[in-house]
Amino acid sequence: MNTPQPIRTGPSAFTAGARAGRRHLARTAVIGRQLDQIAPGTAEVRTVPVTLDGEPRTWVVLLNDLVQPIGGPDARTAALGLLSRAFPGADWSSPQTYNVRTGHLAPDVPTAPAVLGIDAPEAAR
Repeated sequence: MNTPQPIRTGPSAFTAGARAGRRHLARTAVIGRQLDQIAPGTAEVRTVPVTLDGEPRTWVVLLNDLVQPIGGPDARTAALGLLSRAFPGADWSSPQTYNVRTGHLAPDVPTAPAVLGIDAPEAAR
């Protein structure tokens, strides 16, 4: 004889993961639209911390699909403001790269082609 089994009514790991995926896609689309309004054709945003006249600053470069810089100083400032609000926990004291298509902000670690057999500098690891 079959014994009755309780039915799960709460969210499972699959539905929670799907919900997180939908939130990520929606957030990526919103940031992409806003970056496109700031500088049309933006495919990637790169930031590098610099010191200018003794003051720490962040250098921002907006790149299109052909890896050409686009946008002026106002666009760069607006893009940095957008990303710093979208990723409040990011470490802006190290180089970062935001990919518009994937929606991922990642540390921008200098690398060399594998063919050269050169590892990343110790400071970048």
